[in-house]
Amino acid sequence: MKIDLRSDTVTRPTAAMRDAMMAAPLGDDVWGDDPTVNAFQATLAERAGKEAALLFPSGTQSNLVALMAHCERGDEYIVGQNAHTYRYEGGGAAVLGSIQPQPIENAPDGSLPLDKIAAAVKADDFHFARTRLLALENTIGGKVLPAEYVQQATALAREHGLATHLDGARLFNAAVATDTSLKQLCQPFDSVSLCFSKGLGTPMGSALVGSQALIDRARRWRKVVGGGMRQAGLIAAACQHALDHHVADLAHDHRRAARLAEGLAAFSAIEVTSQATNMVFVRIDPAHVAPLAKWLKANGVLIELLYATRMVVHRDISDDDIEQVLTIVQRYFDQA
Repeated sequence: MKIDLRSDTVTRPTAAMRDAMMAAPLGDDVWGDDPTVNAFQATLAERAGKEAALLFPSGTQSNLVALMAHCERGDEYIVGQNAHTYRYEGGGAAVLGSIQPQPIENAPDGSLPLDKIAAAVKADDFHFARTRLLALENTIGGKVLPAEYVQQATALAREHGLATHLDGARLFNAAVATDTSLKQLCQPFDSVSLCFSKGLGTPMGSALVGSQALIDRARRWRKVVGGGMRQAGLIAAACQHALDHHVADLAHDHRRAARLAEGLAAFSAIEVTSQATNMVFVRIDPAHVAPLAKWLKANGVLIELLYATRMVVHRDISDDDIEQVLTIVQRYFDQA
């Protein structure tokens, strides 16, 4: 049995989730006839404090469609250099949406400095792309954006006439870590993308929440990019089960990540550079990177080891797994 710390995307559905999927009443969601999808979207919208929600197969598609619903061709969105919507989604906004990104260097806490946001907003002049949207991410690098900062950044965006979007792929982690409701975390934003296939353990599925008008535009763009699904209640049932039963479990991931960070910090060749929510970022002495990577793989621990790397704890990782990882690392340094 391998201990997979590469990402929380490797989680697998529980037996109870599979049962919920198989028992779900189904219809054709493109026609709006899938009762499980409709019920899930209504429930999620209510919990997020928004008028409507829309189910997507992936978070990448949910974010892309959100950007396309907010912006027209030739428009621009302000985004962090380290943001998933800019760095890790294949340039989809530019390639498929003809939307220009205006990236800003993230601060160490993951935020975008307010003065840099203000400076990035273009004048209303035909020489420039039209700045239309501010896109933030929470959590980012496992870190929770400070609530006060979020209020300030979204207020600044409104002062400049910008809409706001949140990539909330791990917003449930932020909610659990800060004991804050999903509604409160979503409130400052015009749209939020929520992912269920990471720490919540569904096999696939994300959702976009926002106003009814925005979701109506998003539904059209979802069809254009190939996201219209038929008996999608199978996915919605998994997401609903996760929403009802798996959110509180994220606290265990956070606790185990803290224990992993504590244990790794005891090794002089490993520097823990950050630990927040379910992610541990480490920097390893270059002399040990390759041999440690080989050792871990041989002992059933899956980690993408570079000079600086992350380890992600999730619901398929137990307390015993964390202790086993630390023991395996100890054995490596004992014989190194």
